[in-house]
Amino acid sequence: MESKLRAGILGATGAVGQNYAFLLENHPWFEITYLAASPQSAGKTYGEAVASKWHMNKDLPKKLSSIILRDANLVSKAVGNCDFVFSSYEGAKEEIMRVEEEYAAAGIPVISNNSAHRFTEDVPMIIPEINPLHLDIINAQRENRGWGKGFIVTKPNCSIQSFMAPIYALMKRGYKPSTLIVSTEQALSGAGFPGVPSLAITDNIVPYIPGEEEKTEKEPLKILGKIEDGKIENCSGLKISATCTRVPVRDGHTALVNVKFSGSKPSLEDIIEVWNGFKGFPQNSQLPSAPVNPIIYRPEPDRPQPVKDRDSENGMTVTVGRLRECDVFDYKFVGLSHNTIRGAAGGAILTAELLSYLRYLTPRM
Repeated sequence: MESKLRAGILGATGAVGQNYAFLLENHPWFEITYLAASPQSAGKTYGEAVASKWHMNKDLPKKLSSIILRDANLVSKAVGNCDFVFSSYEGAKEEIMRVEEEYAAAGIPVISNNSAHRFTEDVPMIIPEINPLHLDIINAQRENRGWGKGFIVTKPNCSIQSFMAPIYALMKRGYKPSTLIVSTEQALSGAGFPGVPSLAITDNIVPYIPGEEEKTEKEPLKILGKIEDGKIENCSGLKISATCTRVPVRDGHTALVNVKFSGSKPSLEDIIEVWNGFKGFPQNSQLPSAPVNPIIYRPEPDRPQPVKDRDSENGMTVTVGRLRECDVFDYKFVGLSHNTIRGAAGGAILTAELLSYLRYLTPRM
């Protein structure tokens, strides 16, 4: 790119916001120029605001430490200071929707990590390797709402990243998964900071995470859907039943998946070949954050494991293993993805790269 696009972060002091700050350091296409958080943090430097709660394993980037935090509610402060924003703004659903819509109405595109707009019918929910064509709805979204250059794009919940690409790769090859039983073992970092109390998770598994099962069952249907009459219609013909648990792992969401096919059933060898050869738009376009291999199949009987596999290709790949026949359905396998990178900030950054490549993100004058 001739010059970097100016990126803002809403909710910059939170765990996801800090991941954005960490992952965008030295990004070849984007430069952070605007940071915003709650009214309580507004006016402080970013370094002051996160001094006692910096959660990354690397020091705060020095060039960000002196940036003055703005009140995320005051959209006027962002105008002229950034070309687009990443949103990890925390609050009630109605408040998040209002704030993100105000930025879009002001001509500032929003790439959101939040769930508030995931089921808004003209807002695409993107996994770049799976449904980049859903970005075509942006023009209808702008027209529906009278927005100029602004728009809203969301990323899906982190719990589905560990099985969606493997399932979609098979669909792309012409096979038809019809039923999935998914059990997730979700890392502690998915609950944010401070998250789950230590006495609740040490020597324990919590078999309930509010809202996760509904997201795991419903979000894939929108991602696999199609645009019809200016809105995204859910995929039909696929049913998902999910159980979501919290486990004492720091990072990395694991999914235990049983899959049944309608029509032609692939062989074990076919499935592995499909997974190993899968590429999507980000790989074919060589986007900066795209993993070379969006899916890695591990043949070892005890893989994938969070500690050994979550950081594969900078935390942006999905690792699968333990593929075997199922006595009830057709096959079963284990999938793993890094929930705070691929499942959160990293996935949103890859979406922003896709938007930039397709010229939906352009410099504001």
